[in-house]
Amino acid sequence: MSTREETLAQWMAQEAAVRAKLAGPGVATLEQLKQYSGVEFLQRILDGELPIAPIAQTLDFTLIEVEPGRVVFQGTPGKQHYNPIGSVHGGYFCTLLDSALGCVVQSALPKGSGYTTLELKVNLIRALTDKTGPVRAIGKTIQVGGRVGVAEANIVDVDGKIYAHATTTCLVFPLP
Repeated sequence: MSTREETLAQWMAQEAAVRAKLAGPGVATLEQLKQYSGVEFLQRILDGELPIAPIAQTLDFTLIEVEPGRVVFQGTPGKQHYNPIGSVHGGYFCTLLDSALGCVVQSALPKGSGYTTLELKVNLIRALTDKTGPVRAIGKTIQVGGRVGVAEANIVDVDGKIYAHATTTCLVFPLP
């Protein structure tokens, strides 16, 4: 088996294992948000103890990995994600990247803190199609402090080819 085939098999097996544990879509309560650090909250989603974000179900992507300062989302773009000119809509790229960016900032937050996106900058480098196969949005923190979080993310395929790059600035605040 080639490296590409091995990577594809690994990605698909990891996604299947994660999806088998996930809860249905929903929105966490403020009490649930306040109960955990950011990385603990995201891990509880992966463990199926908290609901997945409804947008993840709508666009058929999922959180795959989380650790402080790093998250990975995976999805397989299809024709349902197309724009009228025959390629994946920019909104798919942006939503996948915004999810990775926001969650990676969240992964670095202590218990009792929240965040919201202030700015999102996306560079679409090449087209996605239904032939691309699975892609991953890999988010990494640049700096997360008490008031501001900054992060970056790339969308890559199984060959490591980059399809998009993004950065974000998030406002960090105490939860009420």
